[in-house]
Amino acid sequence: MDTAASHLPDLNSGYEVDQKSVMNYRKNGHVKIEQVATSSEVKNYRRIIRDAVMKYNTETKSLDERDTYGKAFIQVTNLWEKDEAVRQFVLAKRFAHVAAQLLGVSGVRLYHDQALIKEAGGGHTPWHQDQYYWPLDTDNTITMWMPLIDVSQEMGTMTFASGSHKKGRLNDLPISDESEEVFKDLIAHHNFDQVNYGSLRAGDATFHSGWTLHSAPRNQSEQMREVMTIIYYPDGARLIEPRNENQQLDLETWFPGQEPGEFAASRLNPLLYSE
Repeated sequence: MDTAASHLPDLNSGYEVDQKSVMNYRKNGHVKIEQVATSSEVKNYRRIIRDAVMKYNTETKSLDERDTYGKAFIQVTNLWEKDEAVRQFVLAKRFAHVAAQLLGVSGVRLYHDQALIKEAGGGHTPWHQDQYYWPLDTDNTITMWMPLIDVSQEMGTMTFASGSHKKGRLNDLPISDESEEVFKDLIAHHNFDQVNYGSLRAGDATFHSGWTLHSAPRNQSEQMREVMTIIYYPDGARLIEPRNENQQLDLETWFPGQEPGEFAASRLNPLLYSE
């Protein structure tokens, strides 16, 4: 372990989720849980994660030159593979324990991590469903969205369409201008309540299901919105035949050497929590 990593807070203690939060997650497809990591703990990881994002970011265009997806955020995935200190954050048993409780399973594996930095003036994140991208045989998937700094709603915190996860796949659309318009209409058609938790402290987290429709407004502040996300799925899930080109890409990227029908358990998908 490198020197920086050895001095970071240990995030492997358990975290018991109250039953009300579990029920709200399963009913609505999303929940906010306060201080999954303390603000003090997150402060120790923030600079390391931010520096890693800037080191491995490949975006070179200015905001004005990017498309809608590019304006939404700077995005860097699987930082845990690239930096030992970030690895401690992403593979934290505490976060995985929360995910397992919300999903109601005995063990969870890592799909991948994703740093999402919405720059000052950065654009909105269109409505979308994450699981459109995932070639898994289960709908029981979850993403943790944790700010590394205190964030206000004007910085672009998440908005969720409550209950949309119960409808499963609503359309085969990646994040795009089209997904924004199509899913806006579907939200109105199904009369889904839209929920935004407003301001969050560093270390608070929202968790949402893979099929939960969600979006985020543009960053109207002069500060970067610094967020780390981690995606989990139940141990024992299997891979399926990709139903779109993005699932094919995910299969090749996140499950190297694996084929549909096999347990989703490549070297990139470590078991992060098991009872």
